[in-house]
Amino acid sequence: MKNETEEQNDGPRRAPEGLAGLVVADTTIGGVRGDEGYFHYREHDATGLAATKTFEEVWHLLTTDHLPAADELERFTKLVTEARVLESVTSELARSIAVATEMSEPLGALRTAISATAAIRRLTAWLDRPHDDVRAELLGVAASVSSLLIEMWAAVDDRAAAIEPTGSIARDLLAGITGIEPPDAHVAALERYLILTMDHGFNASTFTARVIASTAADVGGAMTGAMASLSGPLHGGAPALVLDMLEEIATPDRARDWVKSTLARGERIMGFGHRVYRTEDPRAALLKKTALDIGGPLPELAVEVEAVVLDELNKHRPDRALRTNVEFYAGVVLHQIGLPQRLFTGVFAVSRAVGWSAHVAEQLVGNKIIRPASLYVGQEPHAAEPAA
Repeated sequence: MKNETEEQNDGPRRAPEGLAGLVVADTTIGGVRGDEGYFHYREHDATGLAATKTFEEVWHLLTTDHLPAADELERFTKLVTEARVLESVTSELARSIAVATEMSEPLGALRTAISATAAIRRLTAWLDRPHDDVRAELLGVAASVSSLLIEMWAAVDDRAAAIEPTGSIARDLLAGITGIEPPDAHVAALERYLILTMDHGFNASTFTARVIASTAADVGGAMTGAMASLSGPLHGGAPALVLDMLEEIATPDRARDWVKSTLARGERIMGFGHRVYRTEDPRAALLKKTALDIGGPLPELAVEVEAVVLDELNKHRPDRALRTNVEFYAGVVLHQIGLPQRLFTGVFAVSRAVGWSAHVAEQLVGNKIIRPASLYVGQEPHAAEPAA
């Protein structure tokens, strides 16, 4: 009988489709327990952090390995605030990209601006360089995402305004994008959303960042590649699509017919089901409470539509545990606090950039290039032609 080592040496083995459930690395950044409906950052319950901490406090946790004391938070916030100031050439280029693209695909424009920022800062491959220097570059790129988004939106929307960074990214995002001083309740709601979406296991964009980082490419390249991955509607674009759905349904009495006809056509209902969770997404639960706390007709409609969708999904696919995911109430919350629907994924990128940077930093330690195998399933190759 072959031992385990001999079996591994026989050649590549097929992984599950989509790498589902396959462990490809160890991490100390966080984890997702899908069967329990629970996820955490370091050793802390992530939803508890979102309910009680600021974005900058949790950023410190992911960047280091602990929540900051008051003096640590002050220093870290100052460091992030300084890193958010864009070079004049970066600012001008970002605005030019926004005007040229009219921000029709904001994440594509933002991705281009991130790549340009890395080039302007002359970021280089991290191999054989002090890791502290590379981590400083990562913080700078992650910090620039919010400033770039505000700057670019201000170039195409008269209501928006580029602002001097303060100590609160959530407040600055709302003030810069909407052009008005936001209520504290709106800032708190956005802070919850940003914290809940900072990191979530080896999702597509995080895995992309680590694959690129594993080649020793500059960290700007890793962040740019992750941003490209996030732009796909199956990853980062669903909150806007959920809002489209709610606007189409319009009233609770139309919900059941709409859901039935959508399922009968074999179409997917956005905001439900998750690759990992087999229970309610804990992020959805907190954002639902956040939406209802703000109040208004949209959250009330969302709650009624959610109940109908879950009922019909249970009838339509009783064999699958399809529950509400984070995207359903994310769109509701972001709309309620005044953010344009077109920028939902860009705002998501502001928070997820923190998670990407933490994973890239972790990849540097004991790095080995990520190079899985593929299995050829085409026609049988011909034997090599004999040399003349």
